[in-house]
Amino acid sequence: MNRIGFHYFPDFHHYQQSDLETWLPRLKNLGASWLVLHTPVTRALPESFIQGLLEADIEPILDFQFSPEKMPSLEDFELFFRIYARWGIKYTVWLDRPNMQNTWGGSSWAQSDLVERFLDLHLPLGEACVKAGLTPILSPLQPGGDYWDTSFLKAALEGIQRRGHQALIDKLILGAYAWDADHSLNYGKGGPESWPGARPYFTPKGEQDQLGFRIFDWYDAIVKSVLLESRPIFLFGLGSPTETQKTLHIAQLLSGEKAEGLEPIPEFVLGGAFWLLSAPEGSQHAPQAWYQPNGETLPIVEEMLHWQGSHPKQVPPSPRESHLISHYVLLPSYEWGVPDYHLDALRPYIKAHQPTVGFSMQEAAKARRVTVIGSPAEYPEKAIRQLRSNGCVVERVEGDGITLASKIAKLT
Repeated sequence: MNRIGFHYFPDFHHYQQSDLETWLPRLKNLGASWLVLHTPVTRALPESFIQGLLEADIEPILDFQFSPEKMPSLEDFELFFRIYARWGIKYTVWLDRPNMQNTWGGSSWAQSDLVERFLDLHLPLGEACVKAGLTPILSPLQPGGDYWDTSFLKAALEGIQRRGHQALIDKLILGAYAWDADHSLNYGKGGPESWPGARPYFTPKGEQDQLGFRIFDWYDAIVKSVLLESRPIFLFGLGSPTETQKTLHIAQLLSGEKAEGLEPIPEFVLGGAFWLLSAPEGSQHAPQAWYQPNGETLPIVEEMLHWQGSHPKQVPPSPRESHLISHYVLLPSYEWGVPDYHLDALRPYIKAHQPTVGFSMQEAAKARRVTVIGSPAEYPEKAIRQLRSNGCVVERVEGDGITLASKIAKLT
């Protein structure tokens, strides 16, 4: 299982066709399956760039860039979410490191109930995201941070649960900055169960904490303490420009290979993105870029290419390669038959768009896009997650009679 990804440029200016032609071969040679894209809130990224990544089986994560003080309207986000979902995007993230003072600004930070104010911003966006068919990633926190990250995360999860946002809980993915902080990659493994002496802002001598690559062990323990089960975690900001061997070991672990006595990465880690693929000349991030503005590369590039080339893997077809059906409309069926209002509501849409129509989850899983007709009573969220895990772009339409017909008429 390959979970290797990268952060793309730290700006909004490298999304032309020529950029795709330059970077797509390099990403494939490096074994990338994920790409975190710096995403503006004033315009959409070019569809051709997104489609090029998807066709190459590289999953984009849209990292929306805005500050709480200059947050666009919810209506603007809803429009972007619908557009990106229609193109095949699945994952988004926003509001980077909300446990840091400089994220909020001095006046906002000084106010009370920081976590609750974070949820006031995050939850409406998250609900809109889910409604559009996308999956939001909970904002990654600064390890440690001005507001201790593990305390912030626990309070945020409890707040989401207390406010009754079950749709978000069902689709919850956590973001985490897995910086090694000059520690061994095994530092902190096992989480708080292995290091019970660690406390917020204080780690006694002889104890270890979450401030390392194994931060996911600590976050998973928090998730299970609140939600009683694990949730996927995506790792951001991986690697170090000065530690080539350690960075290579992270790539090996993400690919499911063993690496010099290091503990494997658990399955709940969805993937991870190395910082940073490239940066423009003059950027403060340029020294960290694997591909330098002057055309040179950091030593890790050669090491990665050598490792990828000398370790051929038998990779099964990706979910996208198994999508034999373009669009499938999944209808519920009952012991007494199929409701006439479902068929009546769908008839104009079927004539106009000619999707495949059926009642089989197995058939639907072979489609690139699936429109599910019915409520969670007919098709529970677990079934929807199964389709999405197979790479399907899924949208649910609920209602009956005129209401259902009206909603279906709005589909594109």
